[in-house]
Amino acid sequence: MGLHDIVAAARAGDRRATARLLTAVENQTPDAPEVARRVLGGDALIVGITGSPGVGKSTLVSALIAAWREAGLRVAVLAVDPSSPFSGGAILGDRVRMADHALDEGVYIRSVATRGHLGGLAATTGAGVRLLEGLGFDVVIVETVGVGQAEVEIASLADTTLLLLAPGMGDGIQAVKAGVVEIADVYVVNKADRPGADGTVRDLKAMMSLVRREPGEWRQPVCTTVASEAKGIDELVAAIGKHRDWLAGGDHLALKRRRRAAAEIRARVEAALRERYRVTEELAEAVANGETDVASAAERVLRGDGDA
Repeated sequence: MGLHDIVAAARAGDRRATARLLTAVENQTPDAPEVARRVLGGDALIVGITGSPGVGKSTLVSALIAAWREAGLRVAVLAVDPSSPFSGGAILGDRVRMADHALDEGVYIRSVATRGHLGGLAATTGAGVRLLEGLGFDVVIVETVGVGQAEVEIASLADTTLLLLAPGMGDGIQAVKAGVVEIADVYVVNKADRPGADGTVRDLKAMMSLVRREPGEWRQPVCTTVASEAKGIDELVAAIGKHRDWLAGGDHLALKRRRRAAAEIRARVEAALRERYRVTEELAEAVANGETDVASAAERVLRGDGDA
């Protein structure tokens, strides 16, 4: 089967074809550039979901899938998992929790290994999102690893970023700190049937009351859910829809997409430059031993004379 046929099959909903295209993009195979050229366009809603481990991200994703599928939308999920220390691949914990949708032809779920990339995403997540969008999915959900307050990369990728918190996990205190809390477009207090949920909601609202906003700026809502019972999911979907409408109402969505594209281009250029201008062990050793200075060593690398 040629690439044209694989792309056509993927657009028609063939999971194996979609998996082959994603594998090419993730592994940067020789035909990856051609795959990217053939699969362009799309206008999917890109939703990022982040939060500390244990707050119920995967369970919430499963509930959101059910809600959007009931509305007749095709949904794709990129669940970024930590890399396995044995195989280097994704651990697949997220796919286990989303097993209810395994037989739904309108849902595609892919576990993606971080492969050591920091920031909660894999290095090729952006390319994967663009591919799925081009294949005609209506919603693309990106679930991050859940590494805590350093996990801010999702904000540059998603149209709408959800931050999940849960009562009894110290998140109420963390809410007043800078970091991942600042990137959220919608706050979600999950496991809201547990003691302390009201306090977490109060902490978030108190934090937001301290933030100065200009007229017309987006004000992040606080939604409460019990994802395991699908409670509060309709309200959350409505909040995501309102944020999408707000983005589309001005130049916000177009600006976000331009910044995302620029970030992807820079990442690809930087990767090519790192590959082209390699720093050899010999040159690093020469600097470490005081035989040459850093500026002179850098000039050698840029001239293509990287050997000490």
